[in-house]
Amino acid sequence: MYSARRAKTSVRDVQDLAETLAALANGRGGVLTLPAPRKAESLIDQVLQAALSTEPPLILPIPQAGKASVQVTVPDGLPHVYAVEGRYLIREAEQNIPLGPERLRRLLIERGGLSFEDVVITDAGLSDLDWSAVERYAARLNSADSLDLLIRRGCVRLCDGKPTPTHAGLLLFGKDPTRYIRGAFITAAQFAGQQMGDVFTRQEISGALPDQIRKAETFLIDHLRHEVRLTGAMQRDEQFTIPLEAAREVLVNAVAHRDYSIQGDGIRLYLFADRMEVTSPGKLPGPVTLANMVDERFSRNSIIVQVLADMGFIERLGYGIDRILSLMQAGELPAPEFAETGGGFRAVLHGGVLVQPPAPQPLTLHPRQQLALDYLESHTAITNREYQELCPDVHSETLRRDLADLVHKGLIQRMGEKRGSYYVRVREE
Repeated sequence: MYSARRAKTSVRDVQDLAETLAALANGRGGVLTLPAPRKAESLIDQVLQAALSTEPPLILPIPQAGKASVQVTVPDGLPHVYAVEGRYLIREAEQNIPLGPERLRRLLIERGGLSFEDVVITDAGLSDLDWSAVERYAARLNSADSLDLLIRRGCVRLCDGKPTPTHAGLLLFGKDPTRYIRGAFITAAQFAGQQMGDVFTRQEISGALPDQIRKAETFLIDHLRHEVRLTGAMQRDEQFTIPLEAAREVLVNAVAHRDYSIQGDGIRLYLFADRMEVTSPGKLPGPVTLANMVDERFSRNSIIVQVLADMGFIERLGYGIDRILSLMQAGELPAPEFAETGGGFRAVLHGGVLVQPPAPQPLTLHPRQQLALDYLESHTAITNREYQELCPDVHSETLRRDLADLVHKGLIQRMGEKRGSYYVRVREE
């Protein structure tokens, strides 16, 4: 990929200039230095003519004339993919080389020219959707027609008159999204030290995106280092290595904004003794760069973002980066680190010391959780199955999160392993 190094060239032909400028624009930009022994104005006109001859026209800063050269700057993070007479090129090793079909498709998706989430899956049908989840979503929005809502949101499209799920529809409401989108999963792992090692806890998280977020949140609650104390007034006093809300924002951002067209890998959520790392497939989309990501607003997954916002997972108007920065600053922790990897994007939150919230917050419980505590007043223990019998109309994952939250609050303690686990009441001494 051509970098911002200066490369002298004797190119004068407008089409050759257009190809070089388009190739730079399809990469990471750069600075092209053209010798101008005579009138620089004529060369600048040629450059501008070449830039405007690309498809779409390439809008560049005015070239700068020096003593014997003209410098042409092609910015990084341009919003389109540029062609010259139908040919798509990219600059590599001082040459303009053609973009192959797969690489061109990847670039179009990255820059918003194609929308993977909006494409229908012709061999999928409405039976591949979890209609109980769809009905809950429709009820949340007070919509009487669930199918019409999915069509309006872009989760279902009419294909030859037949309602057919899109990638977004299967990701958000599919019974088994990985059947069609193999990379739609999260690998969550906690390592004992500051590096990967042989001692770790691992969980593969799959399912529809809302369920993935809930399960990953439970993993964070269970494994993010923290201490919990109960005061005499039954108030919660917590200390975290990393603010839980900041960790959650990073996680939800990854689920909402990753590139789901990349099938070879999923999101990786890694917890170390001193930090949390979340790596998601796909580089920053469209005009978003590491330099402008706090202020720039662009989403490659606008359907997914809208539906997750409808469900209350994210704020539609913001991506949460500024919130993450504020939470880390409030905890007097290092600023988060953001970086593009070879094929993705990584966010790192550093902890290291326990962070005490500004003030203890009153203990709040959901009515379901109070049912579990009331049950434990007259019973020695409660199991997941017994809690399900108390709340028969609630999804099992929601109930699991309820119990994990009660453990997190220090009100109950989990005993046993896996299917044989149960919960007992924690009593104050």
